[in-house]
Amino acid sequence: MLERSELADNALQALHDEDYDRPFNTQSLNADTLIYTRGRPAQSLDGEWNFCVDLLDTGLRQKWFTLLPEAPEDRIEPWDYDPYMGDTVPVPSCWQMLKEKWYFFEGSSWYTRALDHTPQPGRRQVLRVGAAQYDCKVFLNGEFLGNHYGGSTPFCVELTQSLRPGQNWLMLCVNNSRTLDRVPMRNTDWFNYGGIYRETALYDLPQTFVRDLFVRLNRDAIQVSAQIDGDATSARFEIPELNISTEIPVVDGVAEARIPAKPELWSPDTPKLYDVTLRCGEDEIRDRVGFRTIARRGTDIMLNGAPIFLRGISVHEDDEALGKTTTEDDLRRRFAHAKELGCNYLRLAHYPHHERAAELADELGLMLWEEVPVYWAIDFANPATLRDADNQLRELIRRDRNRASVIIWSIGNENPDTDARLAFMRQLAETAKSEDPTRLTSAACLVNHARLKIEDRLAQHIDVIGLNEYYGWYEENFDELGEIGRNSAPDRPVVISETGADGDHTPHGPKRGLFSLAYQDEVYRKQIATLRELDYVKGMSPWILYDFRVERRQGIFQRGWNRKGLIAADKETKKPAFQVLAAYYAERAADETRARTIPEGATT
Repeated sequence: MLERSELADNALQALHDEDYDRPFNTQSLNADTLIYTRGRPAQSLDGEWNFCVDLLDTGLRQKWFTLLPEAPEDRIEPWDYDPYMGDTVPVPSCWQMLKEKWYFFEGSSWYTRALDHTPQPGRRQVLRVGAAQYDCKVFLNGEFLGNHYGGSTPFCVELTQSLRPGQNWLMLCVNNSRTLDRVPMRNTDWFNYGGIYRETALYDLPQTFVRDLFVRLNRDAIQVSAQIDGDATSARFEIPELNISTEIPVVDGVAEARIPAKPELWSPDTPKLYDVTLRCGEDEIRDRVGFRTIARRGTDIMLNGAPIFLRGISVHEDDEALGKTTTEDDLRRRFAHAKELGCNYLRLAHYPHHERAAELADELGLMLWEEVPVYWAIDFANPATLRDADNQLRELIRRDRNRASVIIWSIGNENPDTDARLAFMRQLAETAKSEDPTRLTSAACLVNHARLKIEDRLAQHIDVIGLNEYYGWYEENFDELGEIGRNSAPDRPVVISETGADGDHTPHGPKRGLFSLAYQDEVYRKQIATLRELDYVKGMSPWILYDFRVERRQGIFQRGWNRKGLIAADKETKKPAFQVLAAYYAERAADETRARTIPEGATT
């Protein structure tokens, strides 16, 4: 048995040491090692990988990552797992969707694939994983290279020093266990998928390369900030359409410049994008960037200096067949349905969605609320949990801060207002502003239902108050919603970040009462009638666009699904409430158009 082999050192260590995971829990792959990859050529590593589930973490105990390819008949020890033979799975994918026996599996799984390499002098090889749920440990040719925490953000790891000529073996150990110190922790309200479920790629980089680029509008100029890895004295920044071609000095690895310009502003009506290039030595990166301003003024949200109402919908990253794996077709369908609703905005809940979502939103003219999964009862007093949350937020911001569509960074959802939580969330709010001062911050805050008042202390440390309310579903008296506004008198914008009701469209669904389509329809009608009268509300993103899979919902009309979707899980069947919301948004859009076209000072 491998426990007695030289690989595992000794049987006692392999069988009885519960600290076996500690040497690999470095979290060394993080926002600081992330590399800007937009516009770079890449070698896709997607496809079939060898795979094995590992409920007992035998692989880390026995050091499977040190096994070398060997014919079964030549082995002197029986292997508990063969990284080079046996089952394969597609990457990207969620293992729950591949075999019924893996549906509720939570734990570690191992992915292995060959990697051919021809050394090129002066070149660096970097692996990028779009997302792996949740804890991913990376090994190459038996060497541990690093560990990443966070199920929805990308990470990079340099392979250069561990690659050898010819065939190499890349192994990833992915663990999706729910623990008390992770973000999110054990108790959530969406399905806990597992696996490498976003794209993987290998990047061939020069010795000196651009690690990060941030481009944004700064009043009457374009502000450029770049981080350079390696030796460089200057970088060239270009936006051909604006006749910009500027040499920027590099000082201590940083290139910064403020370039006077008057670009056409990005908005949902005119989603203008510009081709942007940064060259540094042999390296070159490209992107398409929109320029706009987003700010708050009193209780208004201001886009390019004008007040806007966020006509939105919330969405989860979930698919009936693919789980959390996202495709281009799925994203385009999602945005087409949002447009059909009359949306100008979406809330991407409750974790970072695929980066392609923000790229498409840029092109299509849809504003986005993006967030990290600081969800419910996080371990707010634990420094390790704060480290995890802070890193996920930084990874999200560095990934998407060049996307004009992203207007809000949300730092959490429905957390109890305690001293530990306030300190934790204030740190995240400060991180968001430090990483990106050009966008608004928000969180879905809690209401004191006894006093009917927004009393969440976090509200004073964010720009937009997110308010999750379910009058007609979890709360009964719609009049209380107006009372909350009168009692709270918020000094900043409020967005109804969640509201709605379940509607079971299947033959199992009731014809009236809770979970009926008629009841869902009536809740939307009452919500809209109530919200019409609340001037402090500057947007809404009802819960939710599509029905989605979740373990904790096992009622007779839920059966493992949250059925608050305006569209069923097939992403085709629209429920009656869809048209109710669409009619309201069409009315609001028409009002906004009239308001823009009426000359200042005119009467109607």
